[in-house]
Amino acid sequence: MDGTGATRGARAVVIGGSIAGTLAARVLSEFYGEVVVVDRDEIMGVAGPRRGAVHSVHAHGLHAAGYLILTELFPGLLEDTRQLAGLTIRDFGGMRWIFDGRPVKPAETGLLSVAGSRPVLENYLRNRVAALPQVRYEQNTDVLSLRTSADRDTVLGVRLRQGDREWDLDADLVVEASGRGSRLPAWLAELGYERPDEERIKIGLAYTTRSFRRRPGTFGPPQAINPVSSPAFPRGAFFGQAITGDCRVSLTGMQGDTPPGDTAQFLDFTKSLPAPDIHEAIVDADPIGEAATFTFPASVWRHYERLTRFPDRLAVLGDAVCSFNPVYGQGMTVIAMQVMKLREHLATHHAPDPVALNRALAETIEDPWLISTSGDLEFPGVATHRPLKTRILNAYLTRLRYAATKDPAATTALMRVNGLVDRPSALWRPGLVAKVLWLSRDLDTSRRETPVPVPA
Repeated sequence: MDGTGATRGARAVVIGGSIAGTLAARVLSEFYGEVVVVDRDEIMGVAGPRRGAVHSVHAHGLHAAGYLILTELFPGLLEDTRQLAGLTIRDFGGMRWIFDGRPVKPAETGLLSVAGSRPVLENYLRNRVAALPQVRYEQNTDVLSLRTSADRDTVLGVRLRQGDREWDLDADLVVEASGRGSRLPAWLAELGYERPDEERIKIGLAYTTRSFRRRPGTFGPPQAINPVSSPAFPRGAFFGQAITGDCRVSLTGMQGDTPPGDTAQFLDFTKSLPAPDIHEAIVDADPIGEAATFTFPASVWRHYERLTRFPDRLAVLGDAVCSFNPVYGQGMTVIAMQVMKLREHLATHHAPDPVALNRALAETIEDPWLISTSGDLEFPGVATHRPLKTRILNAYLTRLRYAATKDPAATTALMRVNGLVDRPSALWRPGLVAKVLWLSRDLDTSRRETPVPVPA
């Protein structure tokens, strides 16, 4: 219900029970008498990888902007998550970040980030939402199709299947949040609508993740080490360690360079990282379980906001709209930003305006897309057009990252934008630009002196 106590309808249906669907259900519970979340998997009480979210085993992070949103939607989040095994809350700028092969100066930014196990965080959020009296989850249930009015202008609900049983579920709003494999483009085409244009940047990213248990006496306090891939150092990693000494290491490779799962080869791969302490941390550690590899061929943005005709009582958000290069860790935060746009839209519209809502949701994508794709386009092998704006931005970001190796104020500016708290335009403040240009005046000399590792 909104602030007046009025509802927007009797029932909303959310397709997908992952982060996007769960956060959408949390917001919809304020406006609809009942919210039904439908997922093809068994998801309640599941705090590990599952069929519909195999990528969740890999390193995940909730950026500062996302953390701030979740603390508003879920009071007590900070205290609760500190008690959950598998999650760590850190200052975003206090982690060990390595860009272009160089460690930047740590900075106490005051921006908190949640890192660790996505399934643990997802399960916590799902349990919180499921406890709301308006919300129920339908597990192990497939959505077969959308149900519409005779003129196909209005979505009236969904057709569901659970085992041998099929039935119709009426809805005053249907939110598609099923992820990258969304069938909405095909459903729209079947109903006589245009498919959205797709913007696709092929990056050939691969993750391989392994967990290790370091031996007592060989580990220090919890820490995070994140060497971010770049053209000169195309191999990256995310290292996170708990106070118990258990650590999870996700190795990344671009353009078909898939990190191996075999323990010996995995360790060899870590030797090629511009962060030798990752190899040193796990070379004598005991592997836990098996390696998991996940491939991400391309970043994709389905431009629903460009459609001038879209069914009433239908919304789409999350990875079903845009899936970013996961190296930048933006996905969960952008979803949080989108559900707040959904909340704002429902609070100001008696009935959802689908075209206006699509455009509002796209606004949350523009900056993260610019940040992640600009980084991808630094790699010469990524075959796509590079606008002048992108080339200028990349040249400046290279200097900003170098300046951050000397001055924590530059680190803070970088982290506020990477954490999606500030817009990229904040990096062009005259005082910051002057500082960056001064601190990076010896960049070309530094480039000649920095050794480039040879992949193992």
